[in-house]
Amino acid sequence: MDGLHPVNAGALLTNRSGFIPCTPKGVMAMLESIGLDDLSGMNAVVLGRSNLVGKPLALLLQNKNATVTIVHSKTKDIKTITSKADILVAAIGQPKMVKSDWVKDGAVVIDVGINRMENGKLCGDVDFDDVCDKVKAISPVPKGVGPMTVCMLLENTLESYHNKEREMDERKRICLMTIVEMKKNSLP
Repeated sequence: MDGLHPVNAGALLTNRSGFIPCTPKGVMAMLESIGLDDLSGMNAVVLGRSNLVGKPLALLLQNKNATVTIVHSKTKDIKTITSKADILVAAIGQPKMVKSDWVKDGAVVIDVGINRMENGKLCGDVDFDDVCDKVKAISPVPKGVGPMTVCMLLENTLESYHNKEREMDERKRICLMTIVEMKKNSLP
């Protein structure tokens, strides 16, 4: 259900149906909710290359026609790359790493990170207060991507249930056809 099995990763890579990892699926739902269904011509930067978020999200963004760049801890001059992004997704695990000079005016920023500061409060990978006045939209931390991840897990679970029901219906139909055929063949 979480979409992390290698079979689902292969399906995502080849743009076929399968369970999509919940956090990237939630990020895409957030983008769609603000009218970003077709990302043609948009530059998307994913800050982070994990198998859980970064890589699958990059594929989903690409499948929506965005031009995607993945940056990570070994990328040189990250700020230059992120500052050109129409869509910036931060999933690097560094508290308040992304500052306003890393972000293009009017960009959409999705903060996947969740970090606990020394004072016990939660924060994201983006310095929300520093960035929020510069962007078109920004997700909060907490209560942003996290709840969307849970919603997508529930959606995947429901989809799995419906798939199983269809599969059972098909099996029942085949069994009934087999029984009918057997009865036909046993009649004199």
